[in-house]
Amino acid sequence: MTTDTVAIGKRPIRHDGVDKVTGRAQYGNDVKLAGTLYAHILRSAHAHARIMSIDTSAAGELPGVQAVVTSADMPDLSKNTEVINDGEGEGGGLAYMSQNMLARGKVLYHGHAIAAVAATSASIAEEACKLIKVDYEILPPLLSTCDAMKDDAPIIHAAMRTEEAGKLGDKPSNVAKHMQLKRGDMDAGFAEADVVVEREFFTKMVHQGYIEPQATTVLWKQDGTLSIWASTQSPWGVRREVSELLQVPQGKIKVTPTEIGGGFGGKLDVYLEPVAAILSKKAGYKPVKMAMSRADVLMATGPTSGSWIKVKMGVKKNGEITAAQAWMEYEAGAFPGSPVGAGMGVIFGPYRLPNVQIDGYDVIVNKPKTMAYRAPGGTNAAYASESVVDELAEKIGMDPLRLRQLNGAKEGDRRVDGPTFQRVGYLETVQAAINSPHYEDGLAAAPATNIKVGRGVASGFWFNWGGKSSCNAAVNPDGSITLSEGSADIGGTRTSISMQLAEVLGIGVENIKPAVVDTDSVGYNDATGGSRTTFGSGLAAFEVGTKIKQIMIERAAKFWEIDAKDVTLVRGVFKNHSKQMTFAELAAKLDETGGQVVASAATDGKGGAPAFGTHVVDVAVDTETGKVQILRYTAVQDVGHAIYPPYVEGQIQGGVSQGVGWALHEEYFYNDKGLLLNASLLDYRMPTALDLPMIETILVEVASPNHPYGVRGVGEVPIVPPAAAVANAIHNAIGVRVTNLPMSPGEVLRALGKI
Repeated sequence: MTTDTVAIGKRPIRHDGVDKVTGRAQYGNDVKLAGTLYAHILRSAHAHARIMSIDTSAAGELPGVQAVVTSADMPDLSKNTEVINDGEGEGGGLAYMSQNMLARGKVLYHGHAIAAVAATSASIAEEACKLIKVDYEILPPLLSTCDAMKDDAPIIHAAMRTEEAGKLGDKPSNVAKHMQLKRGDMDAGFAEADVVVEREFFTKMVHQGYIEPQATTVLWKQDGTLSIWASTQSPWGVRREVSELLQVPQGKIKVTPTEIGGGFGGKLDVYLEPVAAILSKKAGYKPVKMAMSRADVLMATGPTSGSWIKVKMGVKKNGEITAAQAWMEYEAGAFPGSPVGAGMGVIFGPYRLPNVQIDGYDVIVNKPKTMAYRAPGGTNAAYASESVVDELAEKIGMDPLRLRQLNGAKEGDRRVDGPTFQRVGYLETVQAAINSPHYEDGLAAAPATNIKVGRGVASGFWFNWGGKSSCNAAVNPDGSITLSEGSADIGGTRTSISMQLAEVLGIGVENIKPAVVDTDSVGYNDATGGSRTTFGSGLAAFEVGTKIKQIMIERAAKFWEIDAKDVTLVRGVFKNHSKQMTFAELAAKLDETGGQVVASAATDGKGGAPAFGTHVVDVAVDTETGKVQILRYTAVQDVGHAIYPPYVEGQIQGGVSQGVGWALHEEYFYNDKGLLLNASLLDYRMPTALDLPMIETILVEVASPNHPYGVRGVGEVPIVPPAAAVANAIHNAIGVRVTNLPMSPGEVLRALGKI
């Protein structure tokens, strides 16, 4: 990519940096309104139970309590089947979403919300919840897809039928949906292979692990309007979901996104806002604040799916993959909407396959409804497929990266899920990995006889959608630009969007003053998720910049009394032969050349910009304890064009860190009654700096044809390969394959036959 740029590709100080490092930034729980009440939610102590009765009378009589609500206070949407899908998941009925807010009829997982109290203090609200009496009929829980899919399994939703090929089945089922992708002749493909490998893989539910718990403040006003302050990746998603759940027109709801302390897909849907709203109304139109505890977050927000995946692949001795087949069962949690559809698109995404079949199942279990988690469904899928690809390479005696080169997807190849690739950089990532110092260097020597070292590789794919975006901009008299945009900033996107606007105008990014504004102050924006924001909202900023550029050229021409076609704008300077004037100088003359300059844009980034990564990892495995230590990690990724390199690198390093946690440490641990036993960050083991070396990044820049600056989103891809890469490294070290995530010391010792 060209380096002759004014803004993009540079390393400026981020616009929100000072407020965040000084503590001035306002997060969800920092909102303070006069007369605020504090709310607490009563949650189920059972994984599956029928609610026989709820008695809230004692709670309502406690001094300081202003309102108590149950599902009876919410609109009954049991007949409404409209799909809500603001993230990458498969969606879910509106009635199901309402039932997830406050249980109606049954509780369906440990931590399911049952009732809520608003009081003058948080402690009073919590105490009042303890006074609510709930009579249950305990039902058997289903905790795995295998159990839920049995013919004699208890039915969690009596009205649920399996959707298959657009039709509903004729009997109740715990399978919400069966999907299939298929092309070619599977029998012929496997018959043609010299080597066929078939394996099964199991993964557990894991959480996004964001630092800031969900928090909101809601004020339902006497005029029927609602003001919502929320920590969310999707302000317009919150507005729409609250509107439909409470049957209030969207035009009466204003959502102000606060700063957001992490989300990774887990803050796309609502959990608190509708409940806080009905409490606000019932309490006499007073503002109500709700904030989750860490235990609430882990028990009752959306982790990503546990899964059972079976992969079968065939290869010729020359390295040509002849056929690939997958069976994928993903836990949806208590309501439909696992990311199995996305997983189906990812599992063989990096490869050119003549014969392929994938069956995916969205399966209901008694666990919290799943939500997107950074390339949702992709890590599970790649763990299975990339482990099998590695085994194929081993069996035919071929370098695993060479096998990926031979079969790698490129421009013109058709994806398993249908679309044909435009220009993509997968093969370039494989070659960069081969050429990397890491891959060229030998493995470190083992420090002791019980320590075995190994190296693994894996590749990963993500779709990277574009979505709808809007922004407004105005030129200030000092030459700076006020930019109002609606994409919640979860990864430095204020700066990456501002840099694209600055580049169009040829001015420094420090002259752009970005603000993420409320839903009344700018046009519609899709959620910040799916690696869309720098790409999609960047398109809107580019269009706004183009409009301002043209207007300012016309103003310069008017000032010089010449034709606008004779004026150019180069690196922030307007020129006409011997005349020139800086952008700031012209901005100071707006009143005398026609008045204020403002522009807005609304774009739809159709087409997206798919991306790939290839990872290399070295591990040390202690064969006595089963502990795995990451020694070295290199992540190669096609980023299209690195608009803001520090955050490109940071996104890749963050994705790898989460992927390693998924690979080695993290899991939801339920007992046989369906109770979550590790609902704290003490017991839910995320990796720390002590668990990881410095993660090396290599940025490959193959420009996307769907963006003026060649942007590809970068946030999703890096979490896809790590689990498989680590699994392959463990196999390389100890000679056995671990097919259960996380690959904890116990799992490693089991694979070695020591326990």
